[in-house]
Amino acid sequence: MAVVESGSSRHSLDEVHGTIEVPQASGRWQRLRRLFTFLGPAYLVSVGYMDPGNWATDLEGGARFGYSLIWVLLMSNLMAVLLQTLAARLGVVTGHDLAQACRAEYTPRVRGFLWLLAEVAIAATDLAEIVGTIIALNLLFGIDLLWGCLITAFDTFALLYLQRWGMRQMEAVILVLVGVIGGCFLIQLFQARPEVAGMISGLRPTLPPGALFVAIGILGATVMPHNLYLHSALVQTRRIGTDNASRQSACKYFLIDSTIALNAAFFVNAAILVLSAAVFHRNGVEVVSIQEAHKLLPGFLGKAAPILFGVALLCAGQSSTLTGTLAGQIVMEGFLELRIAPWLRRLITRALALVPAVLVIWLAGDQSTQNLLVLSQVILSLQLPFAVIPLIHFTSTRRNMGVFATPLWGKALAWAAAAVIVSLNAKLVFDQEMGWIEAAARSGVMLGPVPLSWAVAAALAAVTSVVGGLLAWVALWPLVHKAAAWSPPTSVAMDWAAALRPRHLGRIGVALEHGEGDAEILGRALALVGEQPAPTELVLLHVVDTPLTVVLGTETADRETGADALYLGELVQTLRERGYAARSVLLHGPNAAGQLVGHLRQDPVDLLVVGSHGHGMVRDLLLGQTVDRVRHSLDIPMLVTRPGAEEQTRPH
Repeated sequence: MAVVESGSSRHSLDEVHGTIEVPQASGRWQRLRRLFTFLGPAYLVSVGYMDPGNWATDLEGGARFGYSLIWVLLMSNLMAVLLQTLAARLGVVTGHDLAQACRAEYTPRVRGFLWLLAEVAIAATDLAEIVGTIIALNLLFGIDLLWGCLITAFDTFALLYLQRWGMRQMEAVILVLVGVIGGCFLIQLFQARPEVAGMISGLRPTLPPGALFVAIGILGATVMPHNLYLHSALVQTRRIGTDNASRQSACKYFLIDSTIALNAAFFVNAAILVLSAAVFHRNGVEVVSIQEAHKLLPGFLGKAAPILFGVALLCAGQSSTLTGTLAGQIVMEGFLELRIAPWLRRLITRALALVPAVLVIWLAGDQSTQNLLVLSQVILSLQLPFAVIPLIHFTSTRRNMGVFATPLWGKALAWAAAAVIVSLNAKLVFDQEMGWIEAAARSGVMLGPVPLSWAVAAALAAVTSVVGGLLAWVALWPLVHKAAAWSPPTSVAMDWAAALRPRHLGRIGVALEHGEGDAEILGRALALVGEQPAPTELVLLHVVDTPLTVVLGTETADRETGADALYLGELVQTLRERGYAARSVLLHGPNAAGQLVGHLRQDPVDLLVVGSHGHGMVRDLLLGQTVDRVRHSLDIPMLVTRPGAEEQTRPH
């Protein structure tokens, strides 16, 4: 089924919620095993901190300013650890992810804007992943960038297959990819032989002339808004008790998880910057794009260096793709209470990112990929405050967090980090907007009597005003509006007294195929009749779909129609002789599902028994899916049988 609406009571990522058992800690080895059970969510989050969008800023920072901006990476990493820890605490303590919390706290109109901004940010993240992947394919195999776009349209579905393995297996795959990225850069660092003294001096906060813009870019590319939504949901895959002691223990272990994983991301980012400093800055070479860095590496580090560089870039793009899918699912379910199939969610997100990528590369050429990466980071910078500020609000109030509310010193650190992030990202966005206006002015293009630069400035001013006003509302609303405490999510709100009450089936529909499988279908229907305390009528349904039925409909009198009518008549007679109440309905038309739905709407039954074809996805697309089409169109319980596979029979 492609779309399922869910109620507000559903858990975040309901299909994997609480699926990982947490062992009790009674000794040293048990405590170590318990720790390893909690390790994992932050590794999925960490890939967003080393995605291709970070590579461009790290390479430029190292090539232009040497080791002097390592402290910016360290500060960004400390902020990331703080914010991701708050996101994990929100999920553990309240049982809500950040998107669900926004839905519970804000008005419908505001949360609609927040959902739209979050979707745009996820599409921007996916854009960076696409650009990184196509660059890696081009660098490693010489594949044209446009052909690379086509490959990325399909490669993500292969990664979706990993979700069928389970969360722990998915976390293990991501960990392997992160390990490959780190290993590639570790080898290149040994080859580059960076200056240890220079790296240590880079931890001292200094800003060389002209480094502010690059420093802001590094920060803006490090803290990712979709990771906050993602982390607050992933922690709920562990089966954690509802008592304070269990939650306290979980928060402690998830802090360790975040610290280890995000420090690994810091190592990767620092390695990119240090490699660029040791290779390019040392030799007086400025690098402003990933392709340029790859092209120059062989001259300094040998033939193996660009291969390692390309492999790491490919792993970074692919690992970020999978986590982006999960983040999109969390955002849509949390804000809209709407669940869609992962493949459809992936298709929508990738299409939103692929269209601008293909158009820009087609119109502007291969050199446009760097501009696409910059654009993705500007969009993420715009959305980041809308995730950070609500997160700090939600984790600071005792109304929902109770004793786990952020203490005063934690609030001070969190709001200071938010102020730095918002200010620097606002500066980054402002500078980029001014650059676009200046570029429009240099073009000399006129839109009637109005210069293009004026139109661009007006549009950017309007967007900035709307975004700024919404940010002010998001920041102030929780302070002036005292909402009720959030209700805890549950898997199913079930009235068991009503659910377990026996129900009489007065009429059972039996959809027959005039084939060997009818024995299984009738057998299931008769088993249900035998359990009923009062007489039950069997309605035998069959659709004649010969070519003549398209023209003649119920007036069709060909050989197959006659055989079907005789078949149903004999079955009804046999059933009546054995004491069952039965009648037959012969329908005509090329659309079996449509005929069944139309008849059952006029003459409903209490339960419909049907047979499943049992064929695969390709044949379903070619031959149609009668069962799915009927169950989506009727509000009637169904029992689906598979002929010859009794153990696979399943009720709906």
